[in-house]
Amino acid sequence: MVEAYPRRQPHLARLRLCIYIVLLSTVLVGCAGSARRADPPYAPSADFPLPAGLEANVDFWKNVYTRWSRDTVVIHDDRYMAVVYQEATLPGPIEGIYTPAQRAFVRALRERWSERLRTLERQIAAKAALSPEQRALRDKLERAGGPGAVFGAAERVRSQRGVRERYYAGLERSGRWLPVFRDVFRRHGLPEDLALLPHVESSFVANARSSAGASGMWQFIRSTGGSYMTVNGVIDERLDPVIAADAAARYLKNSYAKLHDWPLALTSYNHGLGGMQRAKASHGTDFVRIVREYDGRYFGFASRNFYAQFLAARHVANNAEVYFPEGIRYQAPLNDEPVRLRFAKSLDDLALQYRVPHSILVDRNRAWLDPVRNGARPVPAGTTVWVPADAHRATGGGSDASTF
Repeated sequence: MVEAYPRRQPHLARLRLCIYIVLLSTVLVGCAGSARRADPPYAPSADFPLPAGLEANVDFWKNVYTRWSRDTVVIHDDRYMAVVYQEATLPGPIEGIYTPAQRAFVRALRERWSERLRTLERQIAAKAALSPEQRALRDKLERAGGPGAVFGAAERVRSQRGVRERYYAGLERSGRWLPVFRDVFRRHGLPEDLALLPHVESSFVANARSSAGASGMWQFIRSTGGSYMTVNGVIDERLDPVIAADAAARYLKNSYAKLHDWPLALTSYNHGLGGMQRAKASHGTDFVRIVREYDGRYFGFASRNFYAQFLAARHVANNAEVYFPEGIRYQAPLNDEPVRLRFAKSLDDLALQYRVPHSILVDRNRAWLDPVRNGARPVPAGTTVWVPADAHRATGGGSDASTF
């Protein structure tokens, strides 16, 4: 999504001074950073390998998840992820989204670095003498991207906000869902660690929504979700984490059957199966070459980095105690029972049958939309309904069939 910026900033002079001070104190930082905890080595996996040449991308996202907090914005090259130009602290109150002043601050940082890189490119093209700072900048780009990486670097400047707090909260929420998610993928004969994908997609937020129209913990868009689940004006199963996990498993199983490669199949979750089939036709299964050279339509930053983000999220989740030594309070595992309705039933009928308040049923059944929640429409036959385990046992499940 392209962000809109105000035409004028009320405190422009102060903003410029702030940026100037930050830039004066900036050195070209790399993902290795200063002295800090030693990262555990990446665990090799036959299903999810770390291809040679993708290490810097994975390291970058590990830092986004574990090192950089939400008060930190990083200015970096969007192709050569080892090239981090600056880590800056956001001014003003730190909230879930940027304030107008923070948007202006970040935009100004990007523009300043783009201008520096344009100047460097002109100097090199003219074979002019470079300052020590310019030589360091050139050398850093060439180490990451080879000779000529400086050309076009001004157009590759990108900003990334840290999400350490968000990832940590996702870890806590994951305790509720991972046992059942892992069971879903295991039943489909797929690698269980695919259950960690919501760390990338939604941080395990059940009602997450994106600007692109994706919904739910597994971030299905409406068209794709409708191919695997019920999505209409009454029920939207994209919002049911377990049903959507089963849909994700079926989608990924189909993608892997066609692509025969997990890096490609996982990337298809973001870029689409057709797009990754075209990428494979052009470059085979050389995933790093695809990341660097494939120029398919819409194969942008998010698609190029999707697999690296998954590898980083998986590694951090499997070593959470190292990256979050303060301790993690995982939520208790899901303890509800799913039943599939043989006949349509109103919310009143379900509350009476299972002897629980309306609010408890509504809270557990995220796929119900307003017509069901406010009692205007019954829950359709064939819908999976989640009820508290003790209520299910007490009633014997009634006349409805158990699922999952």
